[in-house]
Amino acid sequence: MSMAPSSTPPTIWGRVNSSNVMKVLWLCAELGIEPRRIDAGMEFGRVRDPDYLAMNPNARVPTLSEADGFTLWESNSICRYLCRTRAPESPIYPEAPRARADVERWMDWQLATLATGMTPLFWGLVRTPEPERNPKALARALDDASAAWRIVEARLEGREHVCGGLTLADVALGPFLHRWFELPTARPDLPRLRGWYERLRARPAYATHVAGVPMT
Repeated sequence: MSMAPSSTPPTIWGRVNSSNVMKVLWLCAELGIEPRRIDAGMEFGRVRDPDYLAMNPNARVPTLSEADGFTLWESNSICRYLCRTRAPESPIYPEAPRARADVERWMDWQLATLATGMTPLFWGLVRTPEPERNPKALARALDDASAAWRIVEARLEGREHVCGGLTLADVALGPFLHRWFELPTARPDLPRLRGWYERLRARPAYATHVAGVPMT
């Protein structure tokens, strides 16, 4: 049974240029949630302060906190929680067991497969000075990311989004999709992937919280 919707805005800790924070802020905008946000991570620090570590011992972002003291980390878990507590009837996180399992499959795949190529590719091309880059590692990351995106390309045949309509599957993959098309590297021609990206960019919430955030 779904939880009753909460009327109290959550607090989201994290910097806006984190792909995992982007997921949460994009979802909040799609659901009409107006969270309080506190900068944390990288240049903002905070993540190794004792009070933050008490909420999130991983010293990473995002972290969600509620007025009653409840805290939650892991971006995909935060997204599920927000749907259940703020918009339990929304099709963005379907209730039917098979439809929900399909969505969650892609959320898990993002963590286990897509990130293994996209994360080192992003860090190598964006957050590593060019003289310090490892060309072999970058080539391997590009191969891994390309293989993963080809799976999504095949999935999108006959579909507007990964699981039909907009769901948490899109929310989990969407920030990485933006980086894929914006990274300064060659990439395979994947027309269905490009079409999906353009459809997401047409959504105000995605344009604001994902595509409109400088890639740093």
